[in-house]
Amino acid sequence: MAAKRNVVTTEAPESSPAPGEGTALALDTRFSKSVESVIPKKRQEALKWYGWGYNDSQFYGQDGVICFRGEKYPLGGCELPSFTKWVENKFNLKVDHNKPYPQLPKSYPPPVENAPFLRELKGTTKVDFSQEGIDRLVRCHGQTLNDIYSLWHHKFRRIPDLVVWPRCHDEVVQLVRLAHKHDVMLVPFGGGTSVSGAITCPQNEHRMICALDTSQMNRLMWLNRENLTVCFESGIVGQDLERVLREQGLTVGHEPDSYEFSTLGGWVATRASGMKKNVYGNIEDLVVRVRMVTPSGTLERECSAPRVSCGPDFNHVILGSEGTLGVITEVVLKVRPLPKERRYGSLAFPNFEQGVLFMREVARRRCQPASVRLMDNEQFMFGQALKPEKSWWAGVVDGLKQRYVTAWKGIDLSEICAATLLFEGDQKDVQRQEALIYEIAAKFKGFPAGGQNGERGYILTFVIAYIRDFGLHQGIVAESFETSVPWDRCSLLCRSVKQRVVSECQKRKITLYTISARVTQTYDAGACIYFYFGFRCVDVSNPVELFEAIEHSARDEILSCGGSLSHHHGVGKIRSHWYRNAVTETGSSLYFAAKRHLDPKNIFALGNLLPLVEENTQKPEVPALKTSIPPKAKL
Repeated sequence: MAAKRNVVTTEAPESSPAPGEGTALALDTRFSKSVESVIPKKRQEALKWYGWGYNDSQFYGQDGVICFRGEKYPLGGCELPSFTKWVENKFNLKVDHNKPYPQLPKSYPPPVENAPFLRELKGTTKVDFSQEGIDRLVRCHGQTLNDIYSLWHHKFRRIPDLVVWPRCHDEVVQLVRLAHKHDVMLVPFGGGTSVSGAITCPQNEHRMICALDTSQMNRLMWLNRENLTVCFESGIVGQDLERVLREQGLTVGHEPDSYEFSTLGGWVATRASGMKKNVYGNIEDLVVRVRMVTPSGTLERECSAPRVSCGPDFNHVILGSEGTLGVITEVVLKVRPLPKERRYGSLAFPNFEQGVLFMREVARRRCQPASVRLMDNEQFMFGQALKPEKSWWAGVVDGLKQRYVTAWKGIDLSEICAATLLFEGDQKDVQRQEALIYEIAAKFKGFPAGGQNGERGYILTFVIAYIRDFGLHQGIVAESFETSVPWDRCSLLCRSVKQRVVSECQKRKITLYTISARVTQTYDAGACIYFYFGFRCVDVSNPVELFEAIEHSARDEILSCGGSLSHHHGVGKIRSHWYRNAVTETGSSLYFAAKRHLDPKNIFALGNLLPLVEENTQKPEVPALKTSIPPKAKL
């Protein structure tokens, strides 16, 4: 018997029923509603066109001191003399506050127009669209260093020729059908936070490029309190999703670093991971069902049972597909009641190796708090430098603390590292977990360093992304890259990659640089490691190419040490070079076969995973669509 589908009244026109579950009595349809997003339809009204984050939030120089503006963050309105000194010492750089930021281009690349597509779009659909230059420009890129540098220097030759804003699943079906019919390339665009080049416009695409912006598809479709599941449209932004659920005493608990701006659909498309995955899981653990529109039909599973044994799980064809197979439109997620207690903490260890052993033991005993992240010494010092200027008395107290650490604990400040902690749950559970974590830490010479430091470290994650753009403005190119690795190679990989980066810098006569690492997520069998690398690029003619060459060498070192191609950023274009080896020839052929079946004209020709050259080597015979509505690929 087919699963019953629950009809939910929505505000979007011509919308088909959302994938339902259970019975109508279980669904709480009162909360089916459109969500007012913090990010407007014209995203440039709130977000920078030339970099990361809000228009009103950024690091800047004033009277030789680095400051931060932005009332949305605790650091807003603060002067940062310690950070200023750190930058001066690390990069031999005085802040130039007179340096101008980039200006919008005076003209935009002329659009490639597909007249039959535009005619049918206007005549047969109600989809809103724009051909304005600024709307096209802000959707031609993600957030890689190359993206931002190209934006600043007006290097993009190809940007979307058209932006469309579908309002529901059915309008996406219409758009995909039209694009397939008229051979128009589609770029699914969510929050624009990709750091893999996944949404960057292919610069050699000759067809019309249409950016399909999902931001107007952000409704809460239904909520099932009995099953603790919820259905959202894919364009909802992370902070909007959590705000809506918090009003009902619930949470999904998925908090990637890009949580403020990234979308649910983007999380699914990249197999994202969040800072609190220890309690709530990664995105693949949270997804119950997902709908994806492809040129060959709508791919979805008809059952919302917690687990099924029904052949390969096609949810996982969609997860990690990076916009190359279709457009994700709706996602059913698990939710949890909001935790009653939320407590921060931090730990200090004499060196990174002791910290890694602590992380391994916590993972082995499966007692991880919601978040536990270990920083090496370089990153610890960087974090300390980001503290705002303190009062005289606070400075005295800090001096006493430092003396306690160095003199009484016998720790070398050039080796010390730290871990930030976040505990969530019932009060008794949090207290029990906190005591156990500190007990384990003591076995590895770790000691508590205060809840305030833990909270600062956690919240600063959302501010650090702004530093990349400030650095670029001041002549420093910097970016992060990540991997996952088995526990027995964790410390080795960290050492080897940092040594490789140092060696590559020396080869190129780069003397002013920083390279640091942190362990951010832990598992039974291994961990995720983040690296942060940057160097001063004054008088360097091709700084981004130079950076990418060094990062390429670092990735080779990661793979040779047993690390993965990516833990959660995805492959995109910048790591597609290694994809075939990572999944084997057979695996890449299997993906390519799925690509040819679901997208026979290659209208989702982003060049992610397999490079564009490989995607276009075979041109299969394209079957004509016989019906006005693509068939539904039932699983």
